Amino acid sequence: MQPPLTKPPDPDPKKPLTPCPAGAIDTHIHLFGPASQYPFHPNSRYTSQDALPADYVKLQKAIGLHSAVIVSGGGYGTSFTHLANTLKAHPGQFKGVALLPEDVTDEDLHMLDQLGVCGARFVSPGHQGALPRISPNVAARIANLGWHINFYPSGDDLLTYGPMLQALPNHAIVLDHFAAVPAKGGIEQPAFQHLLKLLDTGQFWVKLSGPMRCSPGDFPYADVTPMARQLVAHAPQRLIWGSDWPHVNMNNRSIPNDGDLFDLLAEWVPDEQTREMILVHNPRALYGKFKEY
Repeated sequence: MQPPLTKPPDPDPKKPLTPCPAGAIDTHIHLFGPASQYPFHPNSRYTSQDALPADYVKLQKAIGLHSAVIVSGGGYGTSFTHLANTLKAHPGQFKGVALLPEDVTDEDLHMLDQLGVCGARFVSPGHQGALPRISPNVAARIANLGWHINFYPSGDDLLTYGPMLQALPNHAIVLDHFAAVPAKGGIEQPAFQHLLKLLDTGQFWVKLSGPMRCSPGDFPYADVTPMARQLVAHAPQRLIWGSDWPHVNMNNRSIPNDGDLFDLLAEWVPDEQTREMILVHNPRALYGKFKEY
């Protein structure tokens, strides 16, 4: 059976009211297509219309962003062909985080490293599809390249997988979308308190991204704001931001405008210097150099 077609993003991103500092990095985007060249994995939860680099650049210009990190979504399973070819076609424009098969070769890892891939993504079993789970073997191999781990939890299962992640040899563990902690549980819930403790280790980072992934409501996802503010108060030097464009798996929900999503940062992070840290300086500390700005 063909996976459902996900709703497209808003084609007209607004210019945000919040000023975007020079050199700002979007650390979480997905790209898809052309569909004629890159079929979706049969076990993917979704299919998508083309979401091409040129489409993303329209958003980038509207907001004032400088560069981005392409995170392999579940649509292509553990095939990194689309990611590799996109990075090859746009040298220096993006960095990448890959979903890797357990038997990835040293030659492919070297190739991806040369193209700008700097991390491998694992997901918890709470996310369906042909996706890689935590693999100490893969983690050790990419640690030799200086890559980080990108992990997408589900619900409160950070409590289960936090110790396993801590045991990995990689210098950094990046948690997607507020670590997927359910916003309705508030900042006192065990999963969120565990997240704060993980940040204290100096190994973990959190993306202020995808508020719709931990809140079932629609924009402005008000129940996420207390979590965001607590993270900013606790460890602003360990936070990065991502748009989560083009916002897949939102078929029964309204699609937010990306300019409005960016403006949430002013509510989450009222201090301009702290926003600059999260948007400009923290991504470079984590991912390394981006193109000059």
